[in-house]
Amino acid sequence: MSHLVIAGLGGGVQPRLEINNFVHDDRQFSLYVQALNKMYADDQSNVPSYFQVAGIHGLPFTAWDGASTPGFTADPNQQWAGYCTHGSTLFPTWHRPYVMLIEQILSGYAQQIAATYAVDKDAWKQAATNMRQPFWDWAQNSVPPPQIISMQQVEITAPSGRRSNVTNPLMRYRFHPIDGSFYYPYSQWQTTLRRPASTNRGATDNVSGLISVLKNAQRGITESTYAMLTRVTGWSQFSSHTTSKGGNATNSLEAIHDNIHVLIGGNGHMSDPAVAAFDPIFWLHHANVDRMVSLWSAINPDVWTANGDAQDGTYTLVAGQSVNVNTPLTPFWNSQTSFWLSSQVRSTSSLGYTYPEFQGLDMNNKQAVRDSIIQKVNQLYNGQKRNTKRTLEVTAAETAQGHARRHRLLSRSLMSQLISGTYSDWTARIAFNRRELGRSFSVLLFIGDAPEDPKEWLTCQNLVGAHHAFVHNMGDCPSCPGGDLTEEGFVHMNSWIAEHSVLGSFELSVIGPFLKQGLQWRVINTDGTPVTLSSLEVSVYEVPLSMPPGANIPIIGDIKLHGDITHGRPGGCSSD
Repeated sequence: MSHLVIAGLGGGVQPRLEINNFVHDDRQFSLYVQALNKMYADDQSNVPSYFQVAGIHGLPFTAWDGASTPGFTADPNQQWAGYCTHGSTLFPTWHRPYVMLIEQILSGYAQQIAATYAVDKDAWKQAATNMRQPFWDWAQNSVPPPQIISMQQVEITAPSGRRSNVTNPLMRYRFHPIDGSFYYPYSQWQTTLRRPASTNRGATDNVSGLISVLKNAQRGITESTYAMLTRVTGWSQFSSHTTSKGGNATNSLEAIHDNIHVLIGGNGHMSDPAVAAFDPIFWLHHANVDRMVSLWSAINPDVWTANGDAQDGTYTLVAGQSVNVNTPLTPFWNSQTSFWLSSQVRSTSSLGYTYPEFQGLDMNNKQAVRDSIIQKVNQLYNGQKRNTKRTLEVTAAETAQGHARRHRLLSRSLMSQLISGTYSDWTARIAFNRRELGRSFSVLLFIGDAPEDPKEWLTCQNLVGAHHAFVHNMGDCPSCPGGDLTEEGFVHMNSWIAEHSVLGSFELSVIGPFLKQGLQWRVINTDGTPVTLSSLEVSVYEVPLSMPPGANIPIIGDIKLHGDITHGRPGGCSSD
C-alpha cells in the first residue's frame, strides 16, 4: 500500500499570509478558492479528499491511509478515537503536519489550475508556487473578513482572465453524503454550520450572532494571547489546557484555541472535536495556532516539547500512555514506512513555510530573532499599552460633567498604573472536570449582574471574560482511563476594571472588596441553556508584574491566591 507522504512544499520558504491580507492577493486567493472547491468535490472515500483529511481529527473514527497501531483498536466507548491529541503535550506539534497536509493537497490543485490560465500564465504559476495556507490572527482581528463568514459567493479571476463569481468554499463544507457515523445534530445537517440558533434540520449559520460574540470576546482573546506568549516559559503549561494548578496564572495555547472553537461553533460543528475539522475555518484557525507555536518558540528558543501522557488517548494511542518528542505523530507519513515526529517539525523553514514576523530574520541568530519577535508581539498584542493612549484622551466635553469626569479620571488612574511599570494583574482561574457535562460548555464571568436572558450573556457589557470547554459530545465516559481530567482557563480582569469601574487603584485593599461583591459566574451549554457544573472552582489570583529598565516583557513576581474573594459560594474557591 502506497501512502500519501507529507513532504513540505517546494519553491523556497514562503510566508503564510494573514487572511485579511490573503483575500486581497487576487492570484493566490483565486487559486485557493478554486483549489478548495476541487478538494471538496473529490469522492469522500479518497484518501486526499476533503472529507477524509478533515475526518482525521475525529469522526468517522477509522484508519486514515493505513495508519494504525498493531494489536490496538481504539474503542470510542472507552476513549477518544480520533487521531487528534487534545489535552496532551503533543497538541501543538501534532497539528503542524496536519495543516501541512491540507496545504500540500491544495498546492497541488493550485498548480494544476494555474497551468490552465490563458493570460499571464507564468505569473499564475508563480502565485501557485508561493501559495501557502493562510492564517486568521484572531488575537488581532477576532472577526474574520466577510469572505470567511458572510459571503455566499466570492469574486475571483478565472482561468479565462475574466472576473467571475463562484461558490464561496470558505463559508461551509457540503457533505456528499452525510457520513453514517455522524450523530445528532450533525446527522441531519447537509453542511457545516456556525452558531446555529437551533439544532433543527433547517438550522442555518447565525452570522450576526457570530459577529457579536466574536467582537465582545476580542479583549479577552488579545490579553490571553499576549500573556501566554510573554509569561509562559514551560512547554507543559504552554501546550495543554490540563491543569497546572495556577501556574503563571495565564492560559495555555490549547485553552485559547478551545475558546475560539466554541465561540465560532456554538451549537455547530466547530464546538465538537469529532466534527470541527469539517468547517473550513478550522484550517485558518489552526494555521494561527501553528503561528503561535512559532512565536512562542522564538521567545523560548531552548524549549521544545516535554514528556507527558496521552490523556483520553487517540486512534493510535492508548488513553494515559506516555508520550514524548519521539512519539509518532500519526497518521502523518513522512516516508512510506514512518511518521513525522515532534523532533522533526521544529523548524518551519525546513518545512517550506514561515510567517510574516520572521521574514528577513537570520534564524541562526536566536537572540536577534527573540528580540525581534518580542518587539512584534508587543506591537501586535500588548493591548494595555496600545489602548491606553485612547483611554487617556479625555475630552473637555467628557470631563465637564461630574460623574462622567470622575469615572474617566479614575479609569485614567488605573490605565496609568497599567503602563507605569509595576502593577498587579488580577486574574480569575476557572477549573473543572471537563468530562462532567459530556459536551462543550462555557463558564462566563461577570462583574455586576448578568442579564436575565441567557442569550445576552456572551455579548453583554458586564461580561469580563470566559473559558470555553471544547469537549466531544458523545456523552460522559466515567470509565475512561487517562488520569486527571481537570481543565483550567484564566480570565484577565484589569482592562475591564479600568474601562468600566470607578476604582482608582489595583491595590488589594481596593480590588478585593470590589471583586468579592461584584464577581459572578454562570455556566451555559453551547445552545445557551444555563447548566450546573458541580466541579467548578473559580479562584482569584493577584499577579505582580513589573517592567524594570531594559526589560521588554513583563517580569512576574510572587503570585498570590486570594481564595476569600470567592470562597463560600457555589463554584467558588475551595479554600479561603
